Order: sequence, then structure tokens, then C-alpha cells
Amino acid sequence: MRNKFAYGIIAICGLALAGCYGGNSATTDESSSSAKAKGNGTFNLVVQQEMPTADLSVATDTISFAALNNVYEGIYRLDKDNKPQPAGASEKVKVSDDGKTYTVKLREDAQWSNGDPVTAKDYVFGWQRTVKPETASEYAYLFEPVENAADISAGKKAPEELGIKAVGDYELEIKLAKPTPYFDYLLAFPSFFPQNQKVVEENGKEYATKSDKSVYNGPFTLEGFDGPGTDTEWEYKKNDTYWDKDEVKLSSVKVNVVKESSTSLNLFKDGEADDVILSGELAQQNANDSAYKSFKEARTSYLEYNQRKADSPWKNENLRKAVSYAINRKSLVNQVLGDGSVVSTGLVPSGMSKNPKTDEDFAKEAGKLAPYDKEKAKEYWDKAKKELGIDELSFELMASDTDSSKKVIEYIQGVLEDTLPGMTVKPTPVPFSVRLDRSNAGDFDVLLGGWGADYADPSSFTDLFVTGNSYNRGRWSNEEYDKLVDASGNKDASDEEARWEDLQKANEIISKESGVAPLYQLSEAHLVNEKVKGIVHHPAGASWDYKWTYVEE
Repeated sequence: MRNKFAYGIIAICGLALAGCYGGNSATTDESSSSAKAKGNGTFNLVVQQEMPTADLSVATDTISFAALNNVYEGIYRLDKDNKPQPAGASEKVKVSDDGKTYTVKLREDAQWSNGDPVTAKDYVFGWQRTVKPETASEYAYLFEPVENAADISAGKKAPEELGIKAVGDYELEIKLAKPTPYFDYLLAFPSFFPQNQKVVEENGKEYATKSDKSVYNGPFTLEGFDGPGTDTEWEYKKNDTYWDKDEVKLSSVKVNVVKESSTSLNLFKDGEADDVILSGELAQQNANDSAYKSFKEARTSYLEYNQRKADSPWKNENLRKAVSYAINRKSLVNQVLGDGSVVSTGLVPSGMSKNPKTDEDFAKEAGKLAPYDKEKAKEYWDKAKKELGIDELSFELMASDTDSSKKVIEYIQGVLEDTLPGMTVKPTPVPFSVRLDRSNAGDFDVLLGGWGADYADPSSFTDLFVTGNSYNRGRWSNEEYDKLVDASGNKDASDEEARWEDLQKANEIISKESGVAPLYQLSEAHLVNEKVKGIVHHPAGASWDYKWTYVEE
């Protein structure tokens, strides 16, 4: 799908690996252990982390967004081919010739799970709630294309001045401050979904802290969720008030948090789980299983260095380069991860966006910007020690406490201590919610983090490291980088070739300075019950959609 305002820069997930898996072409081995799961319309799903929040305005992570995408719905929903299609809207959005005014006709048969109609005011309220300063939404910056959004988030204007208004009960008018090539994809992203003002205000601070403290307008409702960051079991239950409920075949998706791959594998073999994630040796050992699937994400995992304090050693470019050059990314993805992940050549992942003129992939065109070179690593380390006046350096390397993350930071510890004498690394795995809290607060030395594209455009990555962005956890800053990213979103926003050049130059600057150290583009290795069909995977945006999933009898 490409309408007049979605310029050629967006090649939305033109990935052969994208979209629906477990489809009708799959075969089922009735004798296999994966066939033991009951075909009763219940899908048993294992995830690796607790859900940090169920609040649309404050969610920032893949676990939360996957949940929210299944229990809520916005103007658009990404379809099986990863293209935005009308969902809360009754028809395609109409866009003015200058690309700045959007007219949205909403469907009149959409309801909340409490029976309230979903109206234009719900979108207005939800968007205003997310951008106003007191909500402290880290994703408020995604709204900056909308008229007055940046000033509202900065406390300079009232939320009511946001460029969205209800023209009637079922019609919206959205005003943008500038043409935005990827805006239709944002309309399918959870941060832009509607919120029921009555329910939000009735629940106050308790809103969305438990599943019964909200209402839902998606294919499923959230059930059994007892608290952000701690609950290890919840459920998506078919929503009988959903306008398209006849398309929803599952009665329930039961979610369990299991952090150990070996435990997940045993659950799968025992028929107690239908979809599990494997890592490392277990992924490699099961790669030939007919239930094995590997899904490449539009996601880059990288090291981020804390440069917040004036005396931080990580302000030293040579130190950052020493670390980056010391890591053999090929060995990391092949020997440690073994799940289909690939070496990152730069910040922006491959297979997501293409040059509007040549059709060349962004990452391929950029070239290898994060190479492995042991001798150069030593040279940069010697320079850094001299400049910093040190002989040794000890630091914590923090990551989430999943099997794969723990193995990655242990691997990095080994190569850094072996390659760079005098460097001591303390691997620090912590629960996912703790990692988010500590990284937000700047409570780390070096962080194994990463980013999955919210929409299929390089700006989903380059925007992150502009000076002052809340997701620039380490506070790396470069004036030229900031100017290029600003030009891509403003002066050159309507000139697709100039915009592309801006983004490529910005990508080169952060890579050459090792502002962050890109490591690998994530693939997830799954074992999926072959009787489960129609799971939809989105490499960019909210990753998983179970609207079309069913269990074959």
C-alpha cells in the first residue's frame, strides 16, 4: 500500500520473511510431541519477560506493545502483509494535497468491551493524554509530526491545542505540522490508539494496572493481568463486542513468562506450550525440527555507553571505538546466539527501507560501519588510556536476564578482557522491567539494549540519538548529527532523495564515532505447534497479531 503521502522511501517490510507464519502450507506430524496440544481454540504462548505496563500512553517495549496490539485497535491495523488497513476507520484516510490534513471516517459499529461506542472523542482524549507533560510518556515524541505536539509536551501549550479534533461522533480531523512520510504506519501503532476517557478517569492512578482497570476495543480483552513488571501469567480472551469478531477464531491466548529456554523447550515437548522462543545451543539443536521457525526483526541490538556525567570515561571516542572494534560480531551471532540473528553493519537494520531512487537497501548502501578489527581495538585502547590517564578500567555491563542476553554479555566480557588488557567487565543481568527503569534513570555504565522499528523507516532509529531524546540513554551528542536528522524531518521531509541522504549521513556519523556499538539484527528462533495457523508477525511495529490465528483440529 502506498498512497500519495507515503513517499517511496518506505518499503514497508518488503521482507520475504515478514507476515504470517504457521499458515496453511504447513504440515503436521501427528506423531510429534508438538501435536499433543489440544485443538480447542486456545493458544498457549510463552514469552521471555514480564509485561512492564498495559497503559497505551506509557508503553515502550515489545512485550507490552504485542499485548496492546491484540486487545486494542486504532485507526489502522497492519494486515497479514504488514500494510496498514482500515480498522477503527471505516475507509482509507483522506489526505490533503499538501500532506498535512487527514480526514478520518470512523466505523460506527466499534464498541468498547463495556458496551460504550468508540467515538472520535476517544482518539482525541487518548492522543492528548499521551502528549501532555504530566503523563511523562517516553513515546510522546512520536506525536511531534502532529500540530503543536512538541510544544504541548514541553508545557508551552495546552493539550487541547493538539492537531486532532472530533468533527462529529465518527469523524476526525488531524492536522500535521509537516508532511510525514510514515504517518499512516503510526496510525496502526498502539501509542495512537483510542482511550475511553470515562474509564481512565474513574480508575485514576489504578488505570491499566490490572486487566479489570481498563476496557478494550480489539480482537481480544486482557484478562488475569495482576500487575506491571511482576505478573507471569495473563490471557487474551476473545472480545464478543469487537466489530470484526467473526474473523477471530481463538477463544483464548494464554500467556506465560518463562525465561529459561530449556524450560520452554520442555513445555513445548510436553504439549503444554504452542509457541516458545529458543536461543543459543537449543536453537541450533532444533533448527531441523519441522516446528522450527526463525523470524528476522527490524531490530538492532547495541551497546550504549553512559556519558551523562562530565567525568564519564565513555565520553572518550577512542574508548568507545576500542570496545566496538574488539567484538567479533560474526562469532557472536553464529556461536553464541545461533537463532538466525545476523551481524549488524550499522545502526539501521537491513530489509526495512530502500533508496527511493535506486531501490538499494539502506543498510547495504551504508556499508560495513561496525567492523571487527582486533589490532585496531588495541590501538584505540592504548590511545584512550593515554588520554584518560588510566591503566585499567572496570565497569558493569547491564542487560535483561534472558538466557540469550546473559550469554551475549558473558561473551562480550570474555572478548574485551582478552583483547584489551586492563579492562574488567562485570556482567549484570537484571529483570526486564528493572533494566528499563535503570536505563531510563541513567543507572548503568554500559548497557546491552536495542531498538525495534515502530514504523518501517530509518528515522525510527536515527531519531533516537538526537540530543535530548529520552531514548538516548547514554546521552551521546553530536551537533552535525542533530542537524541532519532535523533536516530529514523538516526541510527535506518532502524531498525523498534529500531526506534519504540526510539519514545516511546521520547513520554514518553515529557509527564512525561509536556513539553506540551496533551488534546484531535480531532474529527470534521459535518452535510453533504445527496445528496453530495464521499467526501474523510484523518485523516493524507491534510484533505479533493473533486476530487471524486458529488451531487446526
